[in-house]
Formats: sequence, C-alpha cells, structure tokens
Amino acid sequence: MSRLSHLDGTDIAILNSLQEDIPMVLRPYLSIAEKVGISEEEILVRMERLRDCGILRGISPIIESSTCGLTAATLIALHVHPERIREVATIISSYPEVSHNFQRDHHYQIWFTVAGRDREHLKEIIGEIQQRTGIGEDDLLDLPTVKRLKVDVRFSIPGREGEGEISGPG
Repeated sequence: MSRLSHLDGTDIAILNSLQEDIPMVLRPYLSIAEKVGISEEEILVRMERLRDCGILRGISPIIESSTCGLTAATLIALHVHPERIREVATIISSYPEVSHNFQRDHHYQIWFTVAGRDREHLKEIIGEIQQRTGIGEDDLLDLPTVKRLKVDVRFSIPGREGEGEISGPG
C-alpha cells in the first residue's frame, strides 16, 4: 500500500500549499493553515506526521546560486564498478557544492550536479573527486549547464479516487 493512500484531503492540500511560495511573514504556517482551512496547531501536527511517515522530508528555500557567487554548474555522470557505488556516492555527497546525487540503471551509474564559482572551480572539484575515487576521464561524462530552463519542481499530489480536486479540509 502506498504512503499516499493514508492521506486525506487536508494532508494533500497542505502538501500542495507547501510547494507554493511560503509567505515571508512572522507565522508562515498560520498563513498556510488559514488557506487550507485549519488551525496553526493542526497544520504543525500534520506536518510532523507527514515527516515521520517519510512523505515530507523537509522544507528549505530555493537560493539563486548566481547571486551567491556560484555562476557555473554541470551534470556529471560516472561509470563505477557496482561494488564501489556506495563508496563513491558517499565521497561525492561530502562536497557542499553537490546538490543532487543519484544512482541510475545505466552504463553511467552515478549522476550528480555540482555548482562552482566558475568553470575552473568546477574542474578543481571534479578533479578532486576523480582523484579521491580513482575514476578516470574515460569513465566520466561532463555535461555543463548551457541555459537553465527550470528552477523548481512541484509534484501534483493526487487525491484519492473519486475525490477530484482538493483545495481544503477533507
């Protein structure tokens, strides 16, 4: 049974609201709770439950990296011996410049994104990762960002069958 099957209409409305811009006010959860039609206390209890059951991992801002001095980015794919995937992924994930790190069912099993001050900084980071992991140029695919086409992701949380669109308490 899917984790989503335990959600009611209010949970779905909360999840959808949390994917929108969270208001920059003193009590943002009160503002979201009012939009959903529940109390601030109830939204906090429900968010904690959603976190505890693994649906809600966290809430964090989307920072415009270029305003923080990170003007270069790339997607890296690595071909790694299957027994070393966890070890190599741990090394890659230790870098604060790495924002995503995924295993794929592909010749290149590890894919990650890295941001840096400029292309030279990226080369330094990638070179250090290669040195620490022993992965050579022939096992690396570097796909630099040419143009950013999408900045955020929002998931459409489906309602239970027969409920249709959900915009408030269920």
